[in-house]
Amino acid sequence: MSRIGRAPIPIPSAVKVLQDGSQLAFEGPKGKLSMALPQSLSASVQESTLLIRRASDLKNVKALHGLYRALAANAVRGITEGFSKELEIIGVGYRAQVKGKTLELYVGFSHSVQFPIPEGITVETPKPTVVIVKGADRQLVGQVAANVRRIALPEPYKGKGIRYVGEAIRRKAGKAATGAKAGAGG
Repeated sequence: MSRIGRAPIPIPSAVKVLQDGSQLAFEGPKGKLSMALPQSLSASVQESTLLIRRASDLKNVKALHGLYRALAANAVRGITEGFSKELEIIGVGYRAQVKGKTLELYVGFSHSVQFPIPEGITVETPKPTVVIVKGADRQLVGQVAANVRRIALPEPYKGKGIRYVGEAIRRKAGKAATGAKAGAGG
């Protein structure tokens, strides 16, 4: 079993952690996040650290202990630094642009795709073929990036589509030309 749950979470001076029963609220320069702890876990703020404790040593409680400690650490990191995912668009004429609270994608369809940007997420397009999704909530940033990628998944023959920066796409060979012998059979 992992010992992640026992590690204390350092709280920077710019972050406030409020506890109301099993509810934890985090406030910082990049926004506000909150999370509810299950009944088998408790939290305590001591000086500038947050500790998550478990009530028993059952296997599923130990797993929840590590999970909720990681979620709380991600919340603290998210409201201080933020999270981001970078996507690249590959294909002739493929591009993206942000218009207000909508991401407009031109990815080979007969029409542009309008993707509404959820609350708490900012989307930037420094180049027409690069989309950067930013926010304080790690799960929401990842989900929005996955939803944008799902609009035009990278295809294995030419590699066209939307992919994460650095993502390796397994390429397939196309049809091989067989020459004049293929059609001469009888």
